[in-house]
Amino acid sequence: MILELGANDGLRGLSLDTMKDNLTNMLVAARRNGTQAVLIGMQIPSNYGPAYARRFGDTFGEIARKQKVPLVPFMLEGFALDTTAFQADGIHPNAGAQPKILENIWPTFSATLK
Repeated sequence: MILELGANDGLRGLSLDTMKDNLTNMLVAARRNGTQAVLIGMQIPSNYGPAYARRFGDTFGEIARKQKVPLVPFMLEGFALDTTAFQADGIHPNAGAQPKILENIWPTFSATLK
């Protein structure tokens, strides 16, 4: 299972503790059902405040360590600032960005396949 959630939580300025609890609960449920998970990290712009943005990004690594699941630190690594890789909303990657996302995720995900 690839678990990539949290960006909308961050963009809305929601509680990072709540986000952490939600992601943790999903990973626990996956494990309980015998599902191997990979957690995909996200980042938010520093205009949300450097302390919040740093804590937001660090949350994914904390969860991955505690839950002992593989982590891809940042799904948009290498193209997050390339405006041509995003839909008109400037947030969601477009079709052209999908191969880049695959390049970022595949090495970690493929290592979990049996």
